Amino acid sequence: MKKRILAVLMALVMVLCVAGCGGGGAAKKGNGLIKVGIINNDPNESGYRTANDKDLKATFCEANGYEASFAYSLKNDEQITYAQKFIQDGVDYLLLSAADTAGWDSVLKDAKDAGIHVILFDRTIDADPSLYDASIVSDMAKEGDTAVNWLKGQGLSEYNVIHIQGVMGSAAQKGRTGALDAQVAADASWNLVTQQTAEWNAEKAQQIVQSVIDSGASFNVIYAENDDMAKGAVAALDKANISHGVGKDVIVMGFDCNKWALQELLSQNWNYDGQCNPFQSSYIDEVIKTIESGSSPAQKTIIMDEKGFDASTITAEDVENYGI
Repeated sequence: MKKRILAVLMALVMVLCVAGCGGGGAAKKGNGLIKVGIINNDPNESGYRTANDKDLKATFCEANGYEASFAYSLKNDEQITYAQKFIQDGVDYLLLSAADTAGWDSVLKDAKDAGIHVILFDRTIDADPSLYDASIVSDMAKEGDTAVNWLKGQGLSEYNVIHIQGVMGSAAQKGRTGALDAQVAADASWNLVTQQTAEWNAEKAQQIVQSVIDSGASFNVIYAENDDMAKGAVAALDKANISHGVGKDVIVMGFDCNKWALQELLSQNWNYDGQCNPFQSSYIDEVIKTIESGSSPAQKTIIMDEKGFDASTITAEDVENYGI
């Protein structure tokens, strides 16, 4: 009898010890790890995406109570295929940064039917909010409005804009394009010299700008929807000996606030950079902890605070604090 009581006590001690482990990460289910499937864009797409992927991997690891699988694509249909596989694998959480805002309802319904929680990060989608638990995102439309309002404030007599777009259909592209399109439609002094997608790629952006230069068309603004494309555009300007930056022939605008891009502002070679915060994993981790505790997130949509930087006012401290 004493041996049986001792065995029971020892078993209880072991259970309590296991429950007490895991550090500051998510709560564990039984003795296992919380299983997450993370679908993201290609981490080589840009400095922003590289930082975003690194942040996710640092948080969603075994030391923090997670078993994480990662899948990457810039194509919506491929991402949906990955999501279907994660559902079949029986993940507890599906984390999604969608390549395109459309086409997700069916697979998210499958996830919900399977009891899988869906959390969006970085980008919104056009789906019934009941199909996901939370959305941790940037306000892409606000990013576009902030950038266009800054450009309006430069007081040019006319705006001849080379508009280099990101991957078409993505939330970032829609938000950053929408604000510029609205301004061009409202003001006759604004003209789109060209409007093409470079799919976040520097080389493609360089080709677009080089084509405009070769055509002889006049332009004085480059509005690139990420830093890498702005970098490619500037390479074409440099090749043609066209000056750019503060007080020069061409205004250069980018988005994402890579540290090297903010340094270009500090050196006054570029004019503007719009912030896009890649560090979403702590927000997601907090949402998962809330769900694991049996509660629902206080907010369905969590918008991260962001700003725009002007080359005329940026400081070295800004580069250090906000550069990614």
